[in-house]
Amino acid sequence: MTPAPSLQDLIEIVRRDAGADDVLEQLATARAMVSELNDTGDALLGHYVDRARGSGRSWTEISNVLGVTKQAVHKRFAGNFPLGEEAPTLQRFTDRARHTLEAAKPAAAALGHNYVGTEHLLLGLYAEPESVATGVLLAASATRDLVEAAVVARVGQGSAPAESHRSFTPRAAAVLTLALSEALKLGHNYIGTEHLLLAMYRDPESIAAQILAALGLDRETGRARVLEVLAAWQQDQPGGTEKA
Repeated sequence: MTPAPSLQDLIEIVRRDAGADDVLEQLATARAMVSELNDTGDALLGHYVDRARGSGRSWTEISNVLGVTKQAVHKRFAGNFPLGEEAPTLQRFTDRARHTLEAAKPAAAALGHNYVGTEHLLLGLYAEPESVATGVLLAASATRDLVEAAVVARVGQGSAPAESHRSFTPRAAAVLTLALSEALKLGHNYIGTEHLLLAMYRDPESIAAQILAALGLDRETGRARVLEVLAAWQQDQPGGTEKA
């Protein structure tokens, strides 16, 4: 295994980044570094827990690898995302939204991934070029090619056969439930692509949220643009309730 940075390596980085010999400046820099390292470590574990779940591994198997109880690992990595009976049925999704969900698995297969993550849901949105979500993405110059390249840069190209079984990771499955929450907040009686896009922002450590932010569409910007598109639609279609 590639060795982690040594203590001396980290001390040198702190000294360089602090830009001063003042010990309090260096302490503040060290504190910020530790916080960032902890966040990165949590995100790294979360990513591989997602992949393990998506490939069909049980919480028991994952907890054994991590050396904690099944309850502890489930609470840490899935506790914030209500699933199961609270998840909305597909009948509440528009045709376009359902199509994008269906497109997520082929997107994962094309990259050789044996799971469906939030990054594949994001790629799936492009299957409906006339949808609200794709319009927002393309208006920000976030093309499908750019997003796919960003996915490969973060998680790599896999080698899973195209016919492999692919399950949604906990984070990806949570997007469906959170999309319902986004729809309700906007007073909508349907779940469209715009709600799926907004739901992807709810977990800032997800691959989709990271890619969107890196492409200039952070949560605030993305939400503002979705609302702009919906407002324009409502002006053009009085009484219309479903854009998606």
